[in-house]
Amino acid sequence: MVPETKPVEIVTIARTAPIYHPPLPEPIESASMDWRILSPDIMQQYLNSLETGDEPRVAYYGLTSQGYENLSMTMGEITRYLEQILHIVGYYREMDEEEEQTEK
Repeated sequence: MVPETKPVEIVTIARTAPIYHPPLPEPIESASMDWRILSPDIMQQYLNSLETGDEPRVAYYGLTSQGYENLSMTMGEITRYLEQILHIVGYYREMDEEEEQTEK
């Protein structure tokens, strides 16, 4: 005697897999900087004070006007790039939220 069997019911649920959204990195925390502009007169005063021992020995770095402009333009490009990346990430997160709401 063969036991009675029930037909197998196959149910397919078409649903997209949830999109993983990694957390954004911590915001940039820039350290403070001390900018000093050394004109020839100020530089001579510094050298005189250095010879008498009134000034600490400090290494100075210099930029030409063009170098400073290039630095400024590069920082602007970095800012633009980050804003665009954050906008793209926000767009996809928003799309995922809309899909979740329509599925409910």
